[in-house]
Amino acid sequence: MSADSSPSDRSRADLGFGDALRDFDPGSWTPTPTRPAPAPEERREARRSAEALGFRSRETVILDAGNGAGQGGSVAPKAAPAPAREEPPVRRRRTGRNQQFNLKARPETIAAYCRIADENGWGLGETLEKAVELLEERFGGS
Repeated sequence: MSADSSPSDRSRADLGFGDALRDFDPGSWTPTPTRPAPAPEERREARRSAEALGFRSRETVILDAGNGAGQGGSVAPKAAPAPAREEPPVRRRRTGRNQQFNLKARPETIAAYCRIADENGWGLGETLEKAVELLEERFGGS
């Protein structure tokens, strides 16, 4: 802005939408689907084709207690179970530590750190304190 222009001299740039938006009535606008939903037979045929090619459905299958068939008359093939993930142990206890200390490390360093803590029954904060004590012994400190 130059020294001789004032804020009242500035106006918004016209983007060219004013005329189109002035006449727009949101109440009269209703979206229409781009194509009609497939007929049930088309959906069954598509499902059979996909299963034949090895694709598996992610849809929830509700089994009927009487015949074991889900809605639609067939049961989708069961997906292979996800590999079991090992849950880390819960490390919650009152320690008086109330300061957070975040840092980045390599995955193998974090795994080794947690392994040492777990093998000794220490919390992560306690493990850090013991590591600092050992570093002070070895490299000196105040």
